[in-house]
Amino acid sequence: MGTPNLRKPAAAGQFYPSCYRDLKQTIEGLIDKEAGNVDALAAVLPHAGYAYSGRVAGETVSRLKVKDKIILLGPNHTGYGAEFSIVTKGSWQTPLGKVEIDTALAEKIMAYAQCLKDDPLAHEYEHSLEVELPLLQYFKADFKFVPIAILSDNIIVLRQIGRGIASAIKECDIKSSTLILASSDLTHYEPETEARRKDKQAIEAILTLKEDKLQEKIRSLGISMCGYAAVAAMLTAVNLLGAQGASLIKYQTSAEITGDKSSVVGYAGILIH
Repeated sequence: MGTPNLRKPAAAGQFYPSCYRDLKQTIEGLIDKEAGNVDALAAVLPHAGYAYSGRVAGETVSRLKVKDKIILLGPNHTGYGAEFSIVTKGSWQTPLGKVEIDTALAEKIMAYAQCLKDDPLAHEYEHSLEVELPLLQYFKADFKFVPIAILSDNIIVLRQIGRGIASAIKECDIKSSTLILASSDLTHYEPETEARRKDKQAIEAILTLKEDKLQEKIRSLGISMCGYAAVAAMLTAVNLLGAQGASLIKYQTSAEITGDKSSVVGYAGILIH
């Protein structure tokens, strides 16, 4: 019999190595060991296979102080489960070990953001949150986390989620020990020159910390940023928590790995202070 409420990895062996030794070695090749740790409030990380976006994610996480509690938001690519889903119990397995869900924090967020449904099905096969965990585990083995997956871009509801996260953090007085991470890739499958042009606009909007500006750019330019809803909810939360600014750590496209500039995906790592 399996362990109750244990989510097994869905992306291991595809998006990242399934063997402990190979995974650790891969991550060591992606991080920046000379980077200083920043006491950030939040970050944006890409979530493609490590071969494609791992350098951007690794260099960004290298600059983070990985905290005791992590709220991890990302897109629901699979279409399974609720539109706005959270998991409140159990743990997730990766080749580097188990990560326990912070039940008390998850339930507090859900109480404030009642649009969120406790729905493990929405997360069972989703890679966008899972792929971030080993990178975080490499730097800190004993954090707890709250997974939130989003299938809709309804800005009213996204702001409710952001407000719920901020309210839970304030009530529990855990701002200094909590990190909010939004998992998103940028433009998908367009020529590199076009992807870079669009992604520059999306990144600049994120750096202003204004979720409505990001949504306006996404819609007016037709930017195929898969996790922009997660980023919008995160931006709502950090503004309520007193964010002062943001900085781009690294941007690249898949062409830097594949050599194919005719159809690329964009990746950015951003820190919010």
